[in-house]
Amino acid sequence: MNMVQTIQLNNGVDMPLLGYGVFKVAPEDAERCVSEALEAGYRMIDTAQAYGNEAGVGAAIAKSGIKREDIFLVTKVWITNAGEEKAAKSVEESLKRLQTDYIDLLLIHQAYGDVFGSWRAMENAYRAGKVRAIGVSNFQAGRFYDFASAVETKPAVNQLQCCVLSQQRTIEPEMARYDTKMMAWGPLGQGNDNLLKNPVLTAIGGKYGKTAAQVSLRWLIQRGIAAIPKSTHKDRMVSNFDIFDFELSGADMQAIEPLNRQDTGFRDFGDPNYLRRIIGMFPNV
Repeated sequence: MNMVQTIQLNNGVDMPLLGYGVFKVAPEDAERCVSEALEAGYRMIDTAQAYGNEAGVGAAIAKSGIKREDIFLVTKVWITNAGEEKAAKSVEESLKRLQTDYIDLLLIHQAYGDVFGSWRAMENAYRAGKVRAIGVSNFQAGRFYDFASAVETKPAVNQLQCCVLSQQRTIEPEMARYDTKMMAWGPLGQGNDNLLKNPVLTAIGGKYGKTAAQVSLRWLIQRGIAAIPKSTHKDRMVSNFDIFDFELSGADMQAIEPLNRQDTGFRDFGDPNYLRRIIGMFPNV
């Protein structure tokens, strides 16, 4: 089994640079998928209250036979649980669904609602040992700066949409102020053929016997960005995990930089209609 590289967060906690994400994994499939991911070697699992599959994640971990301390578990506080009281209650509910005494990394899922109230609840959970690290998700540069500059405990992680087609370069200086690490959701462009069949990535992969997807994931972790690819197929889980036996050269890294583009076809988090759309994705939360 390949050994997953780790990165140290700003509070000293070590986080794996590769994990398995369960966004849009149906609740009835989550236990199987997470079990297969753990069998493939993943030790970081990313879920969220809004996904509706925390219980399946918890069941898979409980049945895995893997020591809890060997798994890095990530979940997120959803918009409808924003605010100190609601967020605190939601953390307790997540702990129960996940069948665990603590969460390794707890994030604010979106930059909407009473995020400062949520953060106070998360800081309390952190001080109580129920959470090992706290951070945010989908906080773009301006919002991240406004938030991070105002809170006592600085975000350990900002989880953002990031891949070779959307490289998140502009926010890096703001995050570096607080030693906040990036975690990439959608690290394979959500199955975008412009990434998976890209001739630059394919050519680089040919030198190492790797696919464009594997090159893309390797590029992220060499930037110090954690990646959480999602697949419901075990063979792809295994392939996505197989990125620790090669290293991209400096020339390879530079060749990938020009792939960055403004129009990726991904969601625009600056769109004022986005909040209505995203809440509509989770009507039962």
